[in-house]
Amino acid sequence: MIGFLARRLLELAGTLAVASFLVFGAVYLAPGRPETFLLGGRGASPQLLAAIRSQYHLDDPFLVQYGRWLGDVLTGRFGESVQYRSSVLALVGSRLPTTATLIGMSLVLVLVFGIGLGWLGAVRGGVADSGVLVGTSLALGTPSFVAGVVMQSYLAIKLHWFPDQGSGTGFADLVYHLVLPSIALSLYWIGMLARVTRTAMLDVLGQEHVMVARSRGVPEAQVLRRHVFRNALGPIVTTAGLIVTGLVISTVLVEAVFTLNGVGAFLEKSVTVKDFPVVQAIALLIVAVFVLVNLVVDLLYPFIDPRVALGAREGGA
Repeated sequence: MIGFLARRLLELAGTLAVASFLVFGAVYLAPGRPETFLLGGRGASPQLLAAIRSQYHLDDPFLVQYGRWLGDVLTGRFGESVQYRSSVLALVGSRLPTTATLIGMSLVLVLVFGIGLGWLGAVRGGVADSGVLVGTSLALGTPSFVAGVVMQSYLAIKLHWFPDQGSGTGFADLVYHLVLPSIALSLYWIGMLARVTRTAMLDVLGQEHVMVARSRGVPEAQVLRRHVFRNALGPIVTTAGLIVTGLVISTVLVEAVFTLNGVGAFLEKSVTVKDFPVVQAIALLIVAVFVLVNLVVDLLYPFIDPRVALGAREGGA
């Protein structure tokens, strides 16, 4: 376990290092310059442009800029926002609770309804299975921002059941404001997890050990729980890990639709105004989440299936 963790932490550090270089390089090569936003589209003298570029070190060579930025990141500083003239870490941190709550609520919906519908389709079959397949097809074919606009228009604006925008004040009000966004964000991933759960359970239902358990008179509920669902957990947990990262990325569109003060909407706005330090910090955060989630999934595998050695999933086992 210690050796595996040490190796994966080194891989994590290497992945983040490569990702940081790619993120910084992509932002550096993107069209448009931050000084254009700082000037608000107004003309400026060469002296003023030179002063702005000197202040933000925009004239330094690429590797010098990257080295300075990476050094700041390693010491916990992510620079200063060009748009707000404030610490990037503080700006992202103030928006993180909204996004974290949105992702948490969405993940609960995905796990409950995704696994529940997949279980229902695999176990019941017939009309129930057909209903699950049709419902998940609709969910998979509906973009989150489309679902958000429809629910916002009908449930919020027309029926006034929920707020149509904003993040509210206080945790309880935040949760209330995030009901519709969390549903919109989770629909696609519910369909995906339901399909994976259904397929995994159908594969196990046809195996010999399940028929043997039933022939011995083991109660059906126990057969489904211990012999079927437990043996189907591998692909379900792997998919759930990928879904977490998908939820993080998908918040950009949903937060924009519902005007939420979250990290996703902040990223979208920062890209628009070329606020490079913010874009770099959030992109690196997303990569870190992806790598950490994969690490957690690898650590869970031996507990799900003792036959799988720690880290064997990496080799395709």
